Amino acid sequence: MRGETFAYWYLRKLGYVFVARNYTPRGGAKGEVDLIGYDGDTLAFVEVRTRPIGENLTALPELSVTASKQHVVARTAQRFLAERHVKDIPLRFDVLAIDNIPGSPLEVRLHKDAFSPQM
Repeated sequence: MRGETFAYWYLRKLGYVFVARNYTPRGGAKGEVDLIGYDGDTLAFVEVRTRPIGENLTALPELSVTASKQHVVARTAQRFLAERHVKDIPLRFDVLAIDNIPGSPLEVRLHKDAFSPQM
């Protein structure tokens, strides 16, 4: 949750205007999108990944957004668009990766248009 809160404020400083946080579809459908907001005219669905980086853990957090996770995010995005009656706008799927290295400032990498699943 700390990573998502940091991501929210980080992206706001970059000009994102958010319309939803931790969105889950109605009716108990599986899936969640961490942040949904406009970056200019483009509606961005943002997956936030935070991992502590230590001596034994060197994997980049963005690598944990697997094809399966991408599918879930895309399906959840479709439900969001249907529930909110959003049509005919540019869409994008972003990944914000945060490295939490003890004793150091957070390292942040924003991957705009990180994946483009079929919708």
